[in-house]
This record gives sequence, structure tokens and C-alpha cells, in this order.
Amino acid sequence: MTISRKIFVGNLNYTTTADALRTWLEPAGEITDIHVPLDRETQRPRGFAFVEFAEEAMANKAIESLDGQELEGRALRLSLAREREARGPRRPPSGARPGYRPPGSPPEDEAFATFRGGDNKPKEGRPKGSRRGLRGRKRSL
Repeated sequence: MTISRKIFVGNLNYTTTADALRTWLEPAGEITDIHVPLDRETQRPRGFAFVEFAEEAMANKAIESLDGQELEGRALRLSLAREREARGPRRPPSGARPGYRPPGSPPEDEAFATFRGGDNKPKEGRPKGSRRGLRGRKRSL
């Protein structure tokens, strides 16, 4: 689904400011909002922006007339902005403690309950430990 008055401007130069983008896009029509997202860690622009026009016709005019044109040495890509896709559930933090269940997750099953401290029987399969430890256990038998 597209947002008809808002356009996506891609391939921006990292030094391009919202004011420079506004002066470049103003011939297409009245601009109501410009959002240039910043990188969380470096606080530098991420290389794209969202521009909202007063009317849908102005946004379409900007895309038709300015797509592929250069600004500060970069050929910009303009298209209608799309709504952000729904994200999946958040994952637990890495290194989460045993038994961590995110809020709203299904109830514990038996395997999970035994892992948390119910039936601590040794598992079948390969024995744990280093080769040296295994050799020592064999010799002691």
C-alpha cells in the first residue's frame, strides 16, 4: 500500500541536508514535511529521505520530473513511499537466561520444564567433556 502524498528519495549524498533537498524539490510543489533518518550509532544521515507534499498531484509531478536527476553529485531515485511492513515478534536478548520466555509466549512444554530444573537426567548420546577427560574416565574404569 502506498502513501499518495509522501515520496521516498533514495541515493542521497550523506552530506545533503533537509534544506538543500527542500530547495531542490520546491519547483514540483508545496512541501509540508521532510524527514531525513539518521543512523543510530553515527548520527549521520542514512542516504535516503521521505518528503510529504501538500497534494498527491505535486508528489506525482516531482517523481515524473525529478527521478534520476542529480543533486550534489548523486542521481536520486524518487518513488511513492510505502507503509512500513509489519515486523515479527521481538527476539529475546542474546544470552538470555535459561527459562526466559517473552511476554505472551505459549505455556511451557515438558522439555522446556525439564531444562529449567525439573528432571535433570543425563541426556542420551555423546558424552560431554574434552578428549583428555574422557581418556581419564576410561582409565579409571
